[in-house]
Amino acid sequence: MRVHACPVRFYYEKDGPVTESDRYAVCKQISYHLGHTLDAAAIWEEVLVVRPATDPALREFLDICIASCNKHEWKPAAQTDVTVGSKKHGIAGMIDRVADDGSFSIVRAAGAMPFGTYAADRLRIAGIAFCLEEMTGKEVEGGHVEYIPDGISRYHAVQPRDRRQLLATLHKLRAIRRGEAPAHPLNAPCNRCKYKTRCEEGSGRRLSELL
Repeated sequence: MRVHACPVRFYYEKDGPVTESDRYAVCKQISYHLGHTLDAAAIWEEVLVVRPATDPALREFLDICIASCNKHEWKPAAQTDVTVGSKKHGIAGMIDRVADDGSFSIVRAAGAMPFGTYAADRLRIAGIAFCLEEMTGKEVEGGHVEYIPDGISRYHAVQPRDRRQLLATLHKLRAIRRGEAPAHPLNAPCNRCKYKTRCEEGSGRRLSELL
């Protein structure tokens, strides 16, 4: 949910390609095998088929992830990479794993927080809930976030605040696509943003004038 984190950064990147990292490719490939024996050598070979240029140093990262995942039991996936969408809200997304009991999970290449889930993950779960509710006609209570490097699966029950934040984020997204200048959020992650200087130099001007 890049718009939620910083709508200004999203504006700068909205026409660029969205690519996954090598770390995500490793974690994603591991996720296909959760609930079964995790064969590190076989999974690494799959990673190299998917992304031949993957940094060889990530082979050690794969081992760390598998060691963490082996500390817990996992439900095997009945379906993977399930596409969902909502015409009402104009959104679409993908569920990484769906279990036999209908519970769903999204996969993250980040480490888990000490407690709870990240804001972006909560919004993604809420977005999937919007889509599934429209597709099935049933209320969706929540979903799991699987932090593969730590071998941790966290359930997040969708709260009214998540739904409100998602609706607000969608309003911002539509406004940006209409060419409107997004407001700079107070808690934007500016210190680690590559657009920090560009953003500061353009303060007070419409983004359409800067690009």
